[in-house]
Amino acid sequence: MDGGGQYNPRTVEEVFRDFKGRRAGMIKALTTDVEEFYQQCDPEKENLCLYGFPNEKWEVNLPAEEVPPELPEPALGINFARDGMQEKDWLSLVAVHSDAWLLSVAFYFGARFGFNKADRKNLFAMINDLPTIFEVVTGTVKKQTKEKISVSNHSSSKSKSGSKVRGSDSGKFTRTIQAKDEDDVVDGEDEEEHGDTLCGACGENYASDEFWICCDMCEKWFHGKCVKITPARAEHIKQYKCPSCSNKRVRT
Repeated sequence: MDGGGQYNPRTVEEVFRDFKGRRAGMIKALTTDVEEFYQQCDPEKENLCLYGFPNEKWEVNLPAEEVPPELPEPALGINFARDGMQEKDWLSLVAVHSDAWLLSVAFYFGARFGFNKADRKNLFAMINDLPTIFEVVTGTVKKQTKEKISVSNHSSSKSKSGSKVRGSDSGKFTRTIQAKDEDDVVDGEDEEEHGDTLCGACGENYASDEFWICCDMCEKWFHGKCVKITPARAEHIKQYKCPSCSNKRVRT
């Protein structure tokens, strides 16, 4: 895979940037690109691994041939359990192993380049501020209760957040948050409420200058750019379904 000989982050900030890139790629595989990921993990193939890369891309491939490998290897044979488990349980299992792999890669770099106790503590603190891949995939983020309150606040405080609420045929709402005009003023309390909301695709926090949309099925919020929805397109959507909800089907 992309070996340490080709890309060697040497500072805490560089290792964290590497971590975030790999994490974003793996989250895409398990959320927005889940249909493609599912198909690539054919149980009839050999032992396969899920790799995340610093450029936010992902790949399902065979493990490295060299022993020992240049970087720690992800969990081996994730494809074998695909058809023996419910899809959500299988994705959750892959997510847990992906979290473990990301930490092993980050601290491999830390050990290789001699991070001291303070550096390791700083690196872990930066990593720990992000929700795990498991939390993003399953929706069990520690701030889940606050998120539900925040979603309610999004739809009830339109004058503060610049959000639009539009009725749908099912009685639910398609909720979109539009980027604010430069003259808009948002008080600290409102930003703090919105800051608790995490994107269901990339797991990053809400930002007041970004366009967001809420899925009417799972009620998760997403950056428009993560699900390829623009404000103009959102205006014509009566009921929005995120990629995961759109792709859900019974598999035997």
